Amino acid sequence: MSAKHKISVTLNGKKIEREVEPRLLLGDFLREEIGLLGVHHGCEQGVCGACTILLNGDSVRACLMFAVQADGAEITTVEGIGEPGNLHPLQQSFWDHHALQCGFCTPGMLLTSIDLIKKYPLENDEQIRHGLSGNICRCTGYQNIVTAVREAAPGLRAAK
Repeated sequence: MSAKHKISVTLNGKKIEREVEPRLLLGDFLREEIGLLGVHHGCEQGVCGACTILLNGDSVRACLMFAVQADGAEITTVEGIGEPGNLHPLQQSFWDHHALQCGFCTPGMLLTSIDLIKKYPLENDEQIRHGLSGNICRCTGYQNIVTAVREAAPGLRAAK
């Protein structure tokens, strides 16, 4: 039996401390131990993007990290960017442009897009598609997602 390690993270703006086993994946910690169901288990190999979170502002795959590696970090999941009745502007854009269907990929798409908008000019649809190429969607055909990101980007940049 391995000894547990105490970790402390700021999760969606709230400081939490837990004891975790060293081999516990961050995605499992967030979903199974904390109950944040927006962190989806997809491929569990970092390929599909369904488990994407923001770690210190950067999009990362929660299935590729151990929870102990996040000690001291600021983590944002989809639950931390908006709520019913007060959607994040990108969530609203996804809604307005019908950029979701089953919703499985949506949390990862949203968080990846937030990171992309923050870091890159995304001057055309091809750049948005390239930026989102690590997130797999099996329902939408991507065009509505690209449109939603393109339409939300100027407002998100102006709000900074």
